[in-house]
Amino acid sequence: MILFLFKPLEIKQQATGEVPMFTISSFVMHELDSNGLVTLMNGTNANKFTNRYTIDNMDYTDNSKKLIANMKANSGIYKNDKVYLDGDIIYSREDGLTFETQKAVYDKKTSIATADGEFVLYRGSNRVVGKRLKHNSSSEQIESKSVRAVYQLKESK
Repeated sequence: MILFLFKPLEIKQQATGEVPMFTISSFVMHELDSNGLVTLMNGTNANKFTNRYTIDNMDYTDNSKKLIANMKANSGIYKNDKVYLDGDIIYSREDGLTFETQKAVYDKKTSIATADGEFVLYRGSNRVVGKRLKHNSSSEQIESKSVRAVYQLKESK
């Protein structure tokens, strides 16, 4: 009689997403080697997963090459020596070269920053607007598509 009155409950199981190993507020990471500070990365919140960090309000500085490069974005992912940036990105180098875009990837090993969308690049009063930027900081080469540039020429005396 009990089996007819009571039916077993059907429990629906939900698939759980990936769970971070830990979460940190006011995140700061220093990477050091025998020469000193190599990488400085900070943000308001960070999640550490087994293979990556996800960071809100990311501020990433690479001091491993000839020129120091700094990248700021609304959010970012640091994985396998690559930095994936998203939202209001400002990339600036210590020599004054700066570009702004919405999505970018920075490869720390090769010093190449790539932006697949529209960008504005400038140094002083020189300005370049285009799409699809590939900037190699080590070789100081820049590739782009749909370029429009304003360049201030110096007069020779």
